[in-house]
Amino acid sequence: MTTVLKIGGSLESAPARLRALLAEVAEGVHGRCVVVPGGGAFADAVRADQIRDGFDEAEAHRRALDAMGRMAAFFCDLEPRLTRSVEPWADDAAALVWDPASLRAGHPDIPESWDVTSDSLALWLAARLRAGCCVLVKSADAVANESPGLLGRRGLVDAAFPAFAARYGGPIAIWGPTRRVTLQQRVAA
Repeated sequence: MTTVLKIGGSLESAPARLRALLAEVAEGVHGRCVVVPGGGAFADAVRADQIRDGFDEAEAHRRALDAMGRMAAFFCDLEPRLTRSVEPWADDAAALVWDPASLRAGHPDIPESWDVTSDSLALWLAARLRAGCCVLVKSADAVANESPGLLGRRGLVDAAFPAFAARYGGPIAIWGPTRRVTLQQRVAA
């Protein structure tokens, strides 16, 4: 079983926690694991560039994917036992970091806007891999029994997250700095 582990770019400000998580992945603590990197400071630069230069949402989305790719390289530099992969669905390594470069050309299931960040992309990948669990590592805690919709309204995840959560349908957990919670998903009858 595969676990998708999205590590937010905000963990750049918690280097010990970041290194510990990457070491856990490399050591197989979570079984087969695919890390989805947030864009971090690289994505923040894309947002600033878009404001300054006025390029459209689709271009911003592609540049944000590049930012995630740069973070993938950074994660692999921090933990050399990890393998960077642009197609983790075709790679059987046990400890991968996803570089979403293959999505630059677009994908019909993924809107090209800031509504979709690495949070929703982690769920998209979890669905594609039929992952047993999707974990989002955040710099803020979630509250027990929160729904994907409530997390979106609170701004802890992106606006598209609830729809991607419904499509994935599997277990979703949020690991904050002090608490690990599993989200409550409502299953239609």
